[in-house]
Amino acid sequence: MNILLINPPDSGRSIPEERYGITSIKQIFRGEPLGLEELAGNLLEHSVHLVDLKAEPDGLLTALQEHTPHVVGITGVTCEANTVVQIASTIRATFDAIIVVGGIHASNDPNFFNRREVDYIVRGLGKQSFSELITLLDKGTENQEVLPRGIYRVTPGKALALKQTPATQADLVEERPPSFNLVQPYRDHYILEKLGIRMGFVASAFGCPHACSFCSIAGQTGGRYLVRSAQAVVRDLALLQDIPVIRLVDANTFGSIERATALAHAIIDAQLNKQFLADIRSDTVVRHPEMLQLWKKAGLRAVIIGFEAIDDSSLLSMHKANKAKMNTEAIAILHQLGITIVGDFIIDPDYDEHDFDQLSHYLQNHPIDLPMITVMTPLPGTPLHASLRPKIVNHNLDYYTLTNAVTPTRLDEHRFYSAYAELIAQSHRHAHI
Repeated sequence: MNILLINPPDSGRSIPEERYGITSIKQIFRGEPLGLEELAGNLLEHSVHLVDLKAEPDGLLTALQEHTPHVVGITGVTCEANTVVQIASTIRATFDAIIVVGGIHASNDPNFFNRREVDYIVRGLGKQSFSELITLLDKGTENQEVLPRGIYRVTPGKALALKQTPATQADLVEERPPSFNLVQPYRDHYILEKLGIRMGFVASAFGCPHACSFCSIAGQTGGRYLVRSAQAVVRDLALLQDIPVIRLVDANTFGSIERATALAHAIIDAQLNKQFLADIRSDTVVRHPEMLQLWKKAGLRAVIIGFEAIDDSSLLSMHKANKAKMNTEAIAILHQLGITIVGDFIIDPDYDEHDFDQLSHYLQNHPIDLPMITVMTPLPGTPLHASLRPKIVNHNLDYYTLTNAVTPTRLDEHRFYSAYAELIAQSHRHAHI
């Protein structure tokens, strides 16, 4: 079968920009669509093409006309969900193709895509289940009773009959690497802009062993934490032979210390000569500095830490099983090791002037190399969304970019975004990575 995989264009909208002319808040980062490359890696018996509309915004119709696909697969995060539907509608009106939607938003809120523009919805990783669906479609044996686990035929007007489908190790299909070659025409778009360095994506783990209330990652694996073998990760790294910097896109690369240690040794032994960016929890840094020292030898250049808040009560409200003191200790250890810190912080729409001043003071007095500041956003499918649903005033998913307040702000809205912009400007003034 001819299969076309689509990465949607930059889709998020910005309230501070549209209402108040504040252009410094909207954040866009463009990286390779690893999820689609993973899917393609398990479709070797078919003709698969990929169009990245973030890098080639006008490429949709050309790709459809060139490849005349039997099946189109579209991925998307929450702020891209409306755009995914628009793409599906365009395809439906012009081409005779089966349309399948997946990705993190489809996993967390599948009923959003339960509409006539779509044929099938994929929940979860999809590498195994999407391949199984393609096989059924190719043989003409698909029916509602034999759909692969995690695949749903749309039932417009009637809610999907959803089932609990936690991922298993088999869903990783480790023996088949991602089809990195499909994005070769776009490689020059995937760079660290501040440094002008090409960067590639590799996954070493999926899901997360923790359950922060705001995080949508649990939908990816049904709450499971799954790790790939060191051999599979090293193989994928070696395939990106001309890419010097690798972003390990796991929610938690170091969720298993024993496995993370083994992976570092495997990378060192392979002599890959690459640098890495990876996510880690601050309590992991404090409890296992020797493991970080080993990873520094393996090429770890920077870590992304979800500090989220600066006081224990705020961390507790997020179900963030951590303490502010732990964050401070982690900062000191990482600087001692010479590892760059990208620190994630979340501001609440309920912030007042004192809260902004406190965070500003914290950032001035704690040496974080690159603070990243987002707005607490109740993403559909998360516990936070369920708890805040009555307070949500903006239901347009285009604004769910993590830089817009979709619940009321305590401050006057203009002042809230002005203070937010001032905080970003301050934090980035001396940032480096």
